Amino acid sequence: MAEVITLEKYLKRKYGGADEKFADLILKMGEIGERIKDELPNMRGKADTKNVFGEIQLVADKWADKFIIDEFRATGLVKAMASEEQEDVVQLNDKGIFNITLDPLDGSSNMKSNNLVGTMFGIYKEDLPTKGRNQIGAAYILYGPVMSLVCATKNRVNKFFYTKKGFILKQENIKLPEPGILYGAGGLRKDWLPEFRKYIEGLEAEGYKLRYGGSFVGDFNQILHYGGIFAYPALAAKPNGKLRLLAESNPMSYIIEQAGGASTNGKISILDIEPESVNQRIPTYVGNKGLIEKLEKILS
Repeated sequence: MAEVITLEKYLKRKYGGADEKFADLILKMGEIGERIKDELPNMRGKADTKNVFGEIQLVADKWADKFIIDEFRATGLVKAMASEEQEDVVQLNDKGIFNITLDPLDGSSNMKSNNLVGTMFGIYKEDLPTKGRNQIGAAYILYGPVMSLVCATKNRVNKFFYTKKGFILKQENIKLPEPGILYGAGGLRKDWLPEFRKYIEGLEAEGYKLRYGGSFVGDFNQILHYGGIFAYPALAAKPNGKLRLLAESNPMSYIIEQAGGASTNGKISILDIEPESVNQRIPTYVGNKGLIEKLEKILS
């Protein structure tokens, strides 16, 4: 019978000694996921406030943002956080070791129909904002039929499923399947730039299947397991797309690259973009290397 390896056991094996604090940080992310999953049924409806982008906040967005920030503050491990729901970097603890980027509840509008939502983390030791290439790790929690925690460090992506025994190792060293079979693309097709529309039509002609559910975490998770490409492209009226560089695009680009894939804003790897502001948006394309290279040629 195969050994059941819990998240805590796995982290202790891989990150002892000098990396023990990193293990503690990932364990805290797992605890945060457990609490959010328990509270989601109680966090329905809209709040009476807007975020820094002028978007109406949901009760769940506000609660998850405050809860996660408070939880990380209490650990003493985190120096500062940059959250999608905050106007600027939030200082937590001057003696903290790590800096965290956060999308507290990605796809929260899906809650109305009980579809996929998630939480995204980028992990740094450098002060924020900084390039995604400086991440030392990234993770996301998917609140799906089974809650899962996907965690990436250099050249390694692991998946943990939540069970009665807590999070247990389900898949180690995930690599993107080649050449991939899926694509997901945000925005309305009529608003896509002609070059991107041509690219997607080419994928469809090759038999790639559409999977798009309105949650970056959920859609990305499909690509990670089946291969292909996810895009929230530049649009005619929104040349910078929709996704936020720090909170969304950087952590997922880090994960896809550690799994053997690639990312781009249409020109260069997303991880090499120097952020101009905490809440900067960029066109985002992540997936198999061959698909990303082909896209860059078409867009250029």
